[in-house]
Amino acid sequence: MIDLLGYAAALLGTLCWIPQVLKVWKTRQTKDLSLSTNLMLFTTMSLWLIYGIAINSPPLIAANILSAIFVGSIVSAKLFFK
Repeated sequence: MIDLLGYAAALLGTLCWIPQVLKVWKTRQTKDLSLSTNLMLFTTMSLWLIYGIAINSPPLIAANILSAIFVGSIVSAKLFFK
């Protein structure tokens, strides 16, 4: 049962990035996004991923793989569309 809670949090935490990623890549506008904030988010998600792997937590692993991909995409857009 507790894993379901983890998966629900992982799903919502991951899905929340999709509208931002789509908007950034559709409009190619990133001037209002902070590069340093997004780099810190990416680093945080990477550390949570490592932690999830270390404790063998599938919800943490899945959520942080996807979230890191999404935030990495935002960082890439920020650097690419300067």
